[in-house]
Amino acid sequence: MRTTLIWSVVCLLLLPMSAAAAPGGAEPTSGYERVQTLIDAAKPGETLELPAGTYRGPLVVDKPLHIRGMGTARIVNDASEPAVVIHADRVTLEGVEIDHNSQTGEAAILIEADETTLSRVAIRTRSHGIQLREADRGIIEHSQIAWLGADADRDREVPLSQKGNGIDLFDSHRSRIAGNEISGMNDGIYLESSHGALVEDNKVERSRYGIHCMYTNGTKVIGNEGRFNVTGAMIMGVQDAEVTDNVFRMQSENVNSQGILLFDVQTSRIYRNVVEGNRVGLYIEQSLRNELTDNDVLRNFIGIQLLESEGNRFANNRFIANVIEAEATESKDNRLTGNYWDSFRGIDLDRDGMSDIPYAINPFFQQLVDRKPAFQLFFQSPGIRFLESLFVADQSVWAADSSPLMRLPAEADPNPGSGDSDYWWSLFFGIFLLASSIATIYMVGVKN
Repeated sequence: MRTTLIWSVVCLLLLPMSAAAAPGGAEPTSGYERVQTLIDAAKPGETLELPAGTYRGPLVVDKPLHIRGMGTARIVNDASEPAVVIHADRVTLEGVEIDHNSQTGEAAILIEADETTLSRVAIRTRSHGIQLREADRGIIEHSQIAWLGADADRDREVPLSQKGNGIDLFDSHRSRIAGNEISGMNDGIYLESSHGALVEDNKVERSRYGIHCMYTNGTKVIGNEGRFNVTGAMIMGVQDAEVTDNVFRMQSENVNSQGILLFDVQTSRIYRNVVEGNRVGLYIEQSLRNELTDNDVLRNFIGIQLLESEGNRFANNRFIANVIEAEATESKDNRLTGNYWDSFRGIDLDRDGMSDIPYAINPFFQQLVDRKPAFQLFFQSPGIRFLESLFVADQSVWAADSSPLMRLPAEADPNPGSGDSDYWWSLFFGIFLLASSIATIYMVGVKN
């Protein structure tokens, strides 16, 4: 049966080859009817293999089938509806390319059924990429989604707000989204009211929010990478989430850029992430009882920013080379302990590796700039530092690390083993430059 089905596809495709060879290389326009006829004729559970070629959308799959592209099987859709609509449970679509030209807001692939698998699907779209609506236990893996024509001159100025999302879930639970690459979309991966999702090992760049979770519970965001987005991960209205082993770099091209943003997040765990080179590394607002541990916060303008957040625990995080290490406003009863702050100079009398004096996060500059943004011009000026030293009222409610680390752990050092050698090399070159300067001045004086 399977061999007969494959030969039927081949024979049907050979029929319009003369039309495909027409002047100008025009593509056949009857591909939709051919493929849809094969889908309609196939029995539930069969495998339909599409030989390399160009097919016209839209297509509707209303029975459980395994549709597999062989070689470069491309579906081109100019209709004002999805290129592929999946209505039946247990459908698999793999190894196809989709060019979705519709600008009416319809997704390239619309899934309205359970247990759908999309694998190795390459989508270029002028709208949304993949939408799941009331579709549980879906799998989207090893696929690529990009804005169609992102490199064309006419598309360079399209605002992110006018683009669609790469992968968009609503009321679709326990899905797995893994190993995908998304570029140039509004939100790379968007989950709303979709619980228990696993989002892992995806790469999102040059989009608004790399990963955007809203009103979800039990979501796991693991091992993803985001670059040059407005925000790497936007986690909002979420409970019991896990955000682990992600890397978000260079979210800095917008005044609201953050590596990881938590808003109204509760009882969630934020572990072993790297946020580097962002405007704000970790931004936390109105969030309660979360754990943030073992994160690397590197070379951001602001390392961590807290606003109206209470009862959170921060431990064993490393704040290195941030312009502003930390800001905290109206955030009390947070427990900070054992973090490393490279700008802090503590005292360790008992030599246990922890400072005997706490590192208090002074909110003076943040409050000043909130009232008068122009004062940003005086950041770290001697006058501002002097005023900060006088601003000690209500220090008991400041966020503070009770026992900050005195030294960066060797296993966490971005340049392991280089600390002492860097010091001695810097000292050597300093002495060398000083000696050279003295010799030059002396020689010039002798000649004169």
